[in-house]
Amino acid sequence: MPKVLVVDDDDEFRELMVKRLIAGKMKAEDAKNGSRAMEILKQKEFDVVVLDVKMPGVGGIETLKWIKINQPRVEVIMLTGDVSVEAGIKGMQSGAFDYVSKPVPMNELIDKIRQAYEKRLMGV
Repeated sequence: MPKVLVVDDDDEFRELMVKRLIAGKMKAEDAKNGSRAMEILKQKEFDVVVLDVKMPGVGGIETLKWIKINQPRVEVIMLTGDVSVEAGIKGMQSGAFDYVSKPVPMNELIDKIRQAYEKRLMGV
């Protein structure tokens, strides 16, 4: 059962995502920003982090880099509302598993989470 941390400053999206993941038989928690995500990751282990690129304070790319240094086995899926592909490219270069543009269909995002979890299980 994948353990997923959803990091996004959009309360409605974040709460809906956590509910959908739990309904899909996953363990899920959430964080409103990158700073809070890092605090949680220091205390608990997760398989996948769904991480918004643009957040106030510590942004997604900075949080991704921290995760890859401190918890390199965690797979990260970047979310971007930015229509440019720059953020996605930056995320992939920094070690993200994948990136998706918002708004994203929930089923598509859940499929990506499962793919990232399978990759982690294989240790690739």
